Amino acid sequence: MDGPGKMVGVGQPVPIFPDLLVESIVDSCPDGTRSIVVIDGADAARPVDFATRTAEHARSRGRPAAVVDLHDYVRPASIRFEYSRTDELSYRTLWFDYDALVREVIAPLRPGGGGHFLPRLWDEATDRSARARSASAAANQIVLIAGPMLLGRGLNVDLSVQLRLSASALRRRTSADDQWTCAPLLEYYDGLDHSAERPDFLVRWDHPDRPALERY
Repeated sequence: MDGPGKMVGVGQPVPIFPDLLVESIVDSCPDGTRSIVVIDGADAARPVDFATRTAEHARSRGRPAAVVDLHDYVRPASIRFEYSRTDELSYRTLWFDYDALVREVIAPLRPGGGGHFLPRLWDEATDRSARARSASAAANQIVLIAGPMLLGRGLNVDLSVQLRLSASALRRRTSADDQWTCAPLLEYYDGLDHSAERPDFLVRWDHPDRPALERY
């Protein structure tokens, strides 16, 4: 039921306060153990900002939390731009180094891992190594990995959140220089709709001040 006499059906979005959404995500990370959370969303959805807000909430409750920006795990420009700076297939398959993300962030935080993760691998602006130092993860550390096209990669994470934009909102909120990314993003996320991998939190994000959770 959603309010007096109203039934909520499967797939029907249910409004949720932004603060409650953040709290629900943190509450879903078991205490006493490390948790890896994916915040998946197009850059226009500002997933890093949302991940940062979630991390701040976790820390306010005494839980160590850190954010890894997927744009700090891009591949060198020589690879990203090999077929042009606006090649849609390259954007979907070559831009981001998911293998390095597994090697440097996810695997070390899993049972048996070393417990140290690399917050940044590559500086996208300078196209050079970020020269970051490894960070030590506490026993109950939360690490939030935020960026586009993270779902469907088979990443070994504990919780996944998708900030979903409609096609019109994606185009409206994407800068003129990056409009070419809209088509591959829409194609990628449309493919996820038909896969077995579903996020734990599927959030309608056209209006970040008025999000809604989609029920399966």
